[in-house]
Formats: sequence, C-alpha cells, structure tokens
Amino acid sequence: MAQNRLQKIAEKQGKDVSIHLFGQESSPDVYAICKSDMLLKGDGVEAEHIFYGSTLSKDGNPTRQFDFMLSNPPYGKSWKKDADLMGRNDKDGILDTRFNVYTKDGEELKMIPKVSDGQLLFLLNNISKMKTDTELGSRIIEVHNGSSLFTGEAGSGESNARRYMIENDLVEAIIALPDNMFYNTGIATYIWILSNKKEARRKGKIQLIDASAMKSPLRKNMGDKNCEFTPEIRKEILRIFMDMEESDVSKIFDNREFGYWNVTVERPLRLRVVPEKAIPALDEKGKKLFKKDEELDTVRQAVKEAMETAPLDDWDAFAKATALKKAQLKKIRPFITVVDPEAKPVEGEADPALRDTENVPFKYEGGIDAFIEKEVKPYASDAYVDPAKTQIGYEISFTKYFYKPVQLRPMKKILASLQELEKESEGVMDEIVRGLE
Repeated sequence: MAQNRLQKIAEKQGKDVSIHLFGQESSPDVYAICKSDMLLKGDGVEAEHIFYGSTLSKDGNPTRQFDFMLSNPPYGKSWKKDADLMGRNDKDGILDTRFNVYTKDGEELKMIPKVSDGQLLFLLNNISKMKTDTELGSRIIEVHNGSSLFTGEAGSGESNARRYMIENDLVEAIIALPDNMFYNTGIATYIWILSNKKEARRKGKIQLIDASAMKSPLRKNMGDKNCEFTPEIRKEILRIFMDMEESDVSKIFDNREFGYWNVTVERPLRLRVVPEKAIPALDEKGKKLFKKDEELDTVRQAVKEAMETAPLDDWDAFAKATALKKAQLKKIRPFITVVDPEAKPVEGEADPALRDTENVPFKYEGGIDAFIEKEVKPYASDAYVDPAKTQIGYEISFTKYFYKPVQLRPMKKILASLQELEKESEGVMDEIVRGLE
C-alpha cells in the first residue's frame, strides 16, 4: 500500500521515482505471508530485502539508511529474550549504539527501557537509519500506544529516548487516534511523525493533533475495531498538519515545553544527644561495637564528660567536645541521638526521612532556584537542592493540553430540577398514605 501511495503521489507531481522496499519481521507466519505476497505480485527482487528475525537483536539492515520508514511496533510486549541476547546481563549491559548515545555536552544517554515494553527501541532503530547527507533527510511514521509519551521517570531509558528525540529536534508531530481503531486492541494509540530535516517554520517545535474524536463508526465491529478514518477525515488531519493549524484539536509548542528537571529537595539532619541513652557493648547484629573493651570504656567516658559541658542540641559541637575519632563517633551516634526538628543542623548531612523530589518545568521562570524559593521554602525554609542528583526528563501529555472539563449545569436549573422532584415525591407519598388507610 505504501508503495502504491508513493507512486500515485509522484505521478500527481509529475515525478519519476524509483521505489525499493525493505523490511523485517520476527513472526515466521507474517514473514512468510509477506514474502509470498511480494513474489505473487512480481516483486521478487524486492522480496529479497525482507529479513527474518528480531529487529532489536538481529538487525537485518545494520548499515542501510532510508528515505521513509513505517513501523507499528508491538505494544507492552516483553523484549527480555532480545535483551539477554544483546548483553543485558553483561558487566556493561547493552552497548548497541542505536540505543546508547552522547548528548552535545558529552553526557552519556542510555535509552534502554524496561524489558516489559520495548516499543521505543523500534523508533530509535529507525532513527539510527535516517539520512543526514540529503536535502530532504528522512521521515519516520510510527504508531505507538500512550506509554511512549510519558512512561519512565527522569533519567530512565524511556525518558532519555524522548529527550534524545526532542533535543535533536526530530519530532514534527504526534497525532492522537480514536480508541478502538485496531482489530486487537482498544487502547489509545498515537502516530509519531519524525523528520531530521524540518522545514524552517517547524524547527524547535512539536505539533500535537487530537484526532481522537474524528472517526466514522463501522456498521459491524471487526474484533476491537469499531471505527475508521474515512478519506475525508484523513484529508482533514493531513490539512491540519500541513497548514500547522492551531485550534481546539491542534496545538503547537516549543520543544522545551516537554522538558523538566527532577530535583531532589533535601533538608538538614538535626540531632539531639540524649543523656539517658547508653552506648551498648554490642551492635544490632550482636557483634562487639568495639574490638577492645578498653576502647569502649574510653568512648563511654569521653561521651559522659562531653554531656556535662557541650550543647546537646548541636551534634557537631558535641562531637568536637568528645575528641573522639570519626569512626568511633559514627558507631555510637545512632545509640545516643534522636532526630529533633528543634536541634541545630548537622553540617553536610541531610535527613533521608525528609527527602523529597520535585519536577521543575524548563519553562518555569527563573528555573530551579526560583521554583525552590517560591514553591518550597515558604513551607520548609531550610530546604535546599542537591545538584548532583538532578535529572532531566521529558514527557508529553495529551490530557494536559486537550482536557475539556465537563460542563456543569447552572445552579438555577439544578434548583428547578430539585423542586420538580420534590413535588413529584410529595404526590407519591400521598398515594402511599391513602393506600394504607
């Protein structure tokens, strides 16, 4: 079908084109049907370009690049077998360059998703085969379910894959399809449109088209499929895309709209020394806290003396007053202290029980610092961000941009309906009472 469509488009434009088909299939039945169909149509030469095996672990076109790529990868299907073949359990993991890249800043970007769903890998596989040395480059069209849009937290393989595509300005548009568009699934699906040679007006932007309500019902269901796109609907969606139209069903955003920082918000650890607590001879595992009893006695005496002179709400000052070694202090601290929000902060230490994370949009005015000042510190004045733990994430939410709240009835109409119901109920009660007399 794709071949015929390209041929018709070329004829309308008065162009002569040479079309060569390539493909890969891991299902033996589907592979055989595809090859035999091509042979019957006289495409015997092209049939040699259809490879058998998994695209992920046995790429049939490792060195080829293509002008157009179409794919409908499996949704939510485990790729564990492929992952094992590709070296998932090796020391360095999967090193396939299709799925591991470096950012422009030299940061390694691993894009390996969970083994429960490998659909994004098929998109990355096609991206690795895009032409970079031609005027038009390459275009990719793939159908995915919703997980490719938002599954995976910042720094995960799924989020990194979206980051790679968006930061390299590859995503032109994503189109939300109606539910129940396919025979074997009723879940929401989306068409991804990618290009590595965007026209000027699309550079740095992504168009989201909500075509979920643009459908024509089937007279008879075909499995889960109960609707379709008519030629008129397809033309309208294409027009919206080609015109880069903005409307209730089409919105255009800068790439940065979909990025965010996942920051770890820390609060200082505050400890109070409790005089009533004693230093035990054995730790939690039943082993000696100190190898020599003399050392235990020395530590106990040092702590006792410090408790008489040093502030008990300041661990740093208390520790200094004991004159004990860091290793000794580390062993005894859990036994003689408690967390106290009124105590002074322990220098350089955060309280893991108070640790939290926040997603800060790239477009938040003032960035991370402004977000913490405005959104966090009013509730926790001692909060701070650990920059070493900050991760970059990307996600795309159609619900966020196209959600339409249910229109509630005006209060006057609600009250009028209640009054009518009240009148009806009074009549019913009168009839019941008369029936009992």
